[in-house]
Amino acid sequence: MNKIDELLGRIAALEKELAEELRQKQDELLYTIHRKKVVFGEEIRKRHRELAARWSDYVYDSGVLIILTIPLIWGALIPAVILDVAVAAYQWACFPIYGIPRVRRSDYVVIDRHALRYLNVIEKLNCAYCGYFNGVMAYVREVAARTEQYWCPIRHARPLRSVHGRYSRFFAYGDAEGYRRGLARVRQDFDDVPEKAARPSPGSESKA
Repeated sequence: MNKIDELLGRIAALEKELAEELRQKQDELLYTIHRKKVVFGEEIRKRHRELAARWSDYVYDSGVLIILTIPLIWGALIPAVILDVAVAAYQWACFPIYGIPRVRRSDYVVIDRHALRYLNVIEKLNCAYCGYFNGVMAYVREVAARTEQYWCPIRHARPLRSVHGRYSRFFAYGDAEGYRRGLARVRQDFDDVPEKAARPSPGSESKA
């Protein structure tokens, strides 16, 4: 294993550690998740209601310039919805043909912060927007990452500021022999995806 593979492996391990730390934080803040619904104790809910800011004060404190940016923020939601639908249709139609396991959208698009009692109605709406928009971007990135793993699993020559979770499976830039020898294997290397194993892909040797 070279240094790059080692570093990518450490990144994956840290992501798992972060997920565990967040789970422990759930116990610390005294809430449970039942059928995807967050449930706080009565005392916590009461304290949250006391800390909620009035929406009118929230708007006033935001200032005129921030309010004027609202149409631009919400206007970006339109292409996000179109992208969401287009990518969902793409993976449902194409991934079975490629033998790639589909990305479960609900693992990425999570909208639950609106249930927090210490948020006013505007803050809840903002949080729902952010949860949807960022969730869609993460969902699309995973769909794109699995697509890239099938069609072009080659690392870039230049270092990237951020890489997706499947990048560690890619071949080194310029490794022609490794690419030709291992392409069919890498195209089916989805054993880490828990939902289902990838089935063999027709035409895995070359791109049609």
